[in-house]
Amino acid sequence: MKNPNLFKGLIVIVTCCVFFQSCQKDADSVEGNGIAYDDKPYQLEIGNFEPPVIASDNKLTVEGVKLGRMLFYERKLSANQTQSCASCHRQEHAFTDTNRFSLGIRGLRGHRNAMAIFNMAWNTNEFFWDGRASLLRHLALIPIQDPLEMDETLGNVINKLKGEEAYRNQFIRAFGNAEITDDKIALALEQFMNSIVSVNSKYDRFENGTAQLNSIEERGRYLFFAEFNPSFPSLSGADCAHCHSTRNFENDRYLNNALDNDADMKDNGRMDVTNNPNDKGKFKVTSLRNIELTAPYMHDGRFRTLEEVVEHYNSGMKNSSTIDPTLIYPLNS
Repeated sequence: MKNPNLFKGLIVIVTCCVFFQSCQKDADSVEGNGIAYDDKPYQLEIGNFEPPVIASDNKLTVEGVKLGRMLFYERKLSANQTQSCASCHRQEHAFTDTNRFSLGIRGLRGHRNAMAIFNMAWNTNEFFWDGRASLLRHLALIPIQDPLEMDETLGNVINKLKGEEAYRNQFIRAFGNAEITDDKIALALEQFMNSIVSVNSKYDRFENGTAQLNSIEERGRYLFFAEFNPSFPSLSGADCAHCHSTRNFENDRYLNNALDNDADMKDNGRMDVTNNPNDKGKFKVTSLRNIELTAPYMHDGRFRTLEEVVEHYNSGMKNSSTIDPTLIYPLNS
């Protein structure tokens, strides 16, 4: 180069640019360990569903969902490190338990059947059978602390996770720093549970026009959606869709579905949350998706088979003061 000073100037500029870029990368890293916060959005599969309303302060990210999954399967969340969330919410059974009542780490039974965890992103009316958790993140921490379940303190959980480099790094990727708190644990679990979806059943494909129902399935579809009409038995349906509507086959309500009369009602259900006597014996209407995998059925798991469930609505319903009005006429007919 004819001008050596110009050459030296270019070297200085290039060196400064490289140094500046290096500083930028270090600034993007957290705590100097090369692990960086990553807010890449998680792409939720929604099929034909309407887009769900995800909390604005906890949007799904790839790393947040990954951390939530790690925690969901983590036995360190229990006091004796023998159980995780997945112990009672098993994927092969649509994230529920085949036991009528799940057993906690002390061998104690729960009071209600474990609910299936899928399509939580479309849940709009609180959580648990009685709706005592207003947000999914609130639900996430309750089993950890319940003496009948995992029987652990959040402080102990945090201390155990702090000792794991994999968790410290993943909290950085998901939340931007290695600090582990109960709020972050709850948010990560909420993200993972919101990522569990059921949107591609045979019925979904039938709705899409990519699958056909056989004659028995088509007869069941008619009975499911047609209204109850005792005056014309050959045309009458079972009116299941009254409670199990929408693409998720539930109606975001709490109802008394005639399991017990007033004298035999041992679980107050929603009333214990609202303190409203009109809510006695009412429980969340659950989705019928994956129903073949989620036995036993009802809040107390009293029915072992779907045949028993159908027979309940056919001949086993019991009247009570808070029974859903749509069941009264079939009950007395």
